[in-house]
Amino acid sequence: MGHGHASVGAPPHPRRWTALVLLCLAQLMLIVDITVVQVALPSIGAELGLGREALTWVVTAYTLVFGGLMVFGGRLADAVGARRVLLAGLALFTAASLVCGLATSGALLIAGRAVQGVGAALMSPAALSIITTAFHGTERNRALGIWAAIGGTGAALGVLVSGVLTSGPGWEWVFFVNVPIGILVAATVPGVIRADRAREQRQRLDVPGALVVTVATGLLIYGLVNAGDGGWGAVGTLVPLVAAVAGYVVFVLVESRVAAPLMRPETMARRPVVSGTFLMLVATGLLLGLFFLTSLYFQHVRGFSALKTGLIFLPVAIAITIGAQLAAHLISRIGGRPIAVASFLLTAAGAVLLSGISPDGDVYTEVLPGFLLAALGIGPAFVTATTTTLANVPHGEAGVASGVVNTFHELGGSIGVAMVSTVAAASIASTSDVDGFADAYLACGIAAAAAALVAVALVPGGRPRAVTGHGH
Repeated sequence: MGHGHASVGAPPHPRRWTALVLLCLAQLMLIVDITVVQVALPSIGAELGLGREALTWVVTAYTLVFGGLMVFGGRLADAVGARRVLLAGLALFTAASLVCGLATSGALLIAGRAVQGVGAALMSPAALSIITTAFHGTERNRALGIWAAIGGTGAALGVLVSGVLTSGPGWEWVFFVNVPIGILVAATVPGVIRADRAREQRQRLDVPGALVVTVATGLLIYGLVNAGDGGWGAVGTLVPLVAAVAGYVVFVLVESRVAAPLMRPETMARRPVVSGTFLMLVATGLLLGLFFLTSLYFQHVRGFSALKTGLIFLPVAIAITIGAQLAAHLISRIGGRPIAVASFLLTAAGAVLLSGISPDGDVYTEVLPGFLLAALGIGPAFVTATTTTLANVPHGEAGVASGVVNTFHELGGSIGVAMVSTVAAASIASTSDVDGFADAYLACGIAAAAAALVAVALVPGGRPRAVTGHGH
């Protein structure tokens, strides 16, 4: 990922802009699939007879595997060639999307989501690697800026697409729609993207590390989701949580022993990387947690259609994008720390406003202002996470550092959804009780306020030095 050394002096790729459009389309599909199930959840639950725990896994199985294997996917792209890995991931993702759409049980749907995650973990870093080698200089900055913008737009688009398709042909189509796109991209890639060069040296891959970090995070999410019904003291909650902690300890040990670790302990220990992963983890956790709660509130409690829910989410998506753009312009002037602190304080204020919801108040005065405020706050946190990290790590570690930060983008989403699902468990089960939703919103507010305090101490001060164009 981001290893452009092979192509120093190579002429720029003649069809690079066509390639960028294709790769952005593929990435958009992956990002859309993080949020596309959010609005469809009540319909999926009703049709397949799934409870809160299973619905939580429909969201988290994808982001968990996507995040857990992403750095491994990047290493694989370096080792066997980015185009090969891209096409393999695309084939897996497309096939898994078809399985999800045809699923007749919760178990099959969740398994399909997990395989989608494997495909995404192969595709995303491979695509980024192709972009960084196909473009040079200022063009690369522009290309990476376009790539970065897809993150916010895709999350928003997912909610809208989800509303349109669930209200129309049915929830299955949120998955079926990937199949023609996947086939189109796969058919076009060979003509647009150069074949991989033959590799001289065999690169070693850290398979144990990738598996341990994925399993540990899976156990963590299992414990968190279980706490909603079993309580925090239950065996089914404590055992997985303790096992998860043990798993992370094993991961650190594995990484310090293997020849080519996924995440070098010294890279992980750098303050900018710790700061970036923290910002990314909390921001995605809050974003997807708030999306999950609000989608269920609108449809379960208020009885809104999937389409109406999707349309209400649209201004929220725009708010995220505006916040991110604003931060991208301000960060070079005032530095990352004030932006990170302000962004979490805004999110906290929005979430606390949301905790005042009622079963029958006016959505546009009671829910939307808080939701918009929180969304406006979350956008800048993403930009700060990426920019401050990459501006402050040595050049040779940029690929790994961005991989680590992106990993926490997905894992943060999984953990956030599991947490709010657990806090709101009682309300998700009934159709009139909003206390659980109010508690979960309040928990988000407290988490965001705590994150603002941590950011004061953790985020590097001063203005980042010229960074390779993320978010411009």
